[in-house]
Amino acid sequence: MSQPTPYELIGGSARVRELVDRFYDHMDALPEARKIRDLHANSLRASRDKLFAFLSGWLGGPDLYVEKYGHPRLRMRHMPFPIGREERDQWLLCMNKALDDMALAPELHNYLTQNFWRTADHMRNQAETPTEHDRLPIFVGPGPGGDR
Repeated sequence: MSQPTPYELIGGSARVRELVDRFYDHMDALPEARKIRDLHANSLRASRDKLFAFLSGWLGGPDLYVEKYGHPRLRMRHMPFPIGREERDQWLLCMNKALDDMALAPELHNYLTQNFWRTADHMRNQAETPTEHDRLPIFVGPGPGGDR
């Protein structure tokens, strides 16, 4: 029998939508996220819809983003925006707070935290000197669904 996907473990469409809404609510409210918020349009509606569609497929659920927009090409689509360490960290602050709000199983929380970090770090497009903060934080424990 196959392992459940992160999409199934998080609780499906409604819970992915909740994660996205919490993420953008934090982005809108946190002064520490102002720089990343300013990279977005005044209304976050389109951003919410696109992130929901992307995360649905990225987590192993319906590939809504690909169906509507084609291949995500994340790095290319983010190239018009200056993204460095500070922007990455602000994005992760909002996502980590959203994940914390969701009361997920620790294994799923850790799995998502690590994978969001990798993805956010990959979006960086500004030349910067490497630092200790550029290393992936490693969380020891079972993966989602209890496997290691």
